[in-house]
Amino acid sequence: MSKKVLHIISSTRGADSLTNKLGDLIVEKIRENEPEVIVEILDLSKETFPHLSQQQINAFFTPPEHRVLELVTAIKKSDEAVAQIQKADYIVIGVPMYNFGIASSLKAYFDHIARAKVTFAYTEKGSEGLLKGKKAFIAVGSAGLFTIGQNEPFDFAAPYVKHFLSFIGITDTTVFRVEGTAIPGMQETAFNSAVESIEIAFANTMA
Repeated sequence: MSKKVLHIISSTRGADSLTNKLGDLIVEKIRENEPEVIVEILDLSKETFPHLSQQQINAFFTPPEHRVLELVTAIKKSDEAVAQIQKADYIVIGVPMYNFGIASSLKAYFDHIARAKVTFAYTEKGSEGLLKGKKAFIAVGSAGLFTIGQNEPFDFAAPYVKHFLSFIGITDTTVFRVEGTAIPGMQETAFNSAVESIEIAFANTMA
């Protein structure tokens, strides 16, 4: 059976987005290794998820057999998103940094797939993610430099996404970055450096 890639896009910049370009390259690399892979794209600039309402939260905590029609309707989009990521073997997420964090569209999506007893569970030892056996690639883009220097403590994008994925059981994650895109002297080479890091990572994986 062919494996599946879920490519999640959170940039609104379309073909001009560097995280979109990195995401596309990651997908290409996966396909080079597994030619039969099936790729599904979830573009959050087009397929939006609403901020959670009281009705949706009520639906989350109501057993399926007890949900009335209104709750079934309220939870439908969340159920579809959960089913989609459950079927994926690889998750590729484009994460442009907006004001030190992730896009609100991506946060809203995460809120819809964080489902107790569905994608995670609470146990006597704490929380346990239920989406195991998957591999995630995170393509982060930022105008500033956040891996070193004075802004390093203020990177609330990559650590958050990694922690969230771990929370729902996806612990095998790799982060690629295109950063410093607004810094003179770095902006000219930032994207090529990110591409090189992807090339090296996949070459080492196959070595």
